[in-house]
Amino acid sequence: MTAALAVRIETMFSRDRIWAFAFVVALWLVVGFVLLAVNPYIAEGGIRVVCWIAAIILVVFNTASITAMVRHYSHDKDYIYGMDIRHLDAGR
Repeated sequence: MTAALAVRIETMFSRDRIWAFAFVVALWLVVGFVLLAVNPYIAEGGIRVVCWIAAIILVVFNTASITAMVRHYSHDKDYIYGMDIRHLDAGR
């Protein structure tokens, strides 16, 4: 692998990692906003607890899956991004 290709791979991986974690932050903010916005309209305390637990499970599992995806990509980034770069260069 050439040094230029390694730099391009690292650049693509860094950008994807930033976007992935930005989406995780956005998910946490949106779910938190929705919970706080609908909280006054939930009449029963049991339903409120179920909503909060479901929201916590949702964001925790999504955070874990995005983290696992980024970790997997970091191990195989030469193959994954190398193939993308070859296809992008072939299309020029």
